[in-house]
Amino acid sequence: MGISISHGVPSTRSALTISNLGKHLAHALTGSEWREISHLFDGRLYTPVHTPSAQAGRIGDLLHKAARHRAMEAEWGDLAILLGDAAHRAARAGQTWKWS
Repeated sequence: MGISISHGVPSTRSALTISNLGKHLAHALTGSEWREISHLFDGRLYTPVHTPSAQAGRIGDLLHKAARHRAMEAEWGDLAILLGDAAHRAARAGQTWKWS
């Protein structure tokens, strides 16, 4: 069963894919930054998740930062950008970012 992510993520993502992205994010962010988003990417995700718009904007910023990190592989960076863009869309719209 896949995880559906609101605000423009075109298809579901498996829990394994989300967890694998988390492993890359953990190496591309500082410890404190990783702790801000680890609840989504540490492999223990319980859906549904409803993220308030302000927090979604911050998560989007961190995903974009990680995607630009020199150690981030292109495929994983692309996924981080896709999710970061969705988080930013939710934030700009003042809407809850939903994972289910």
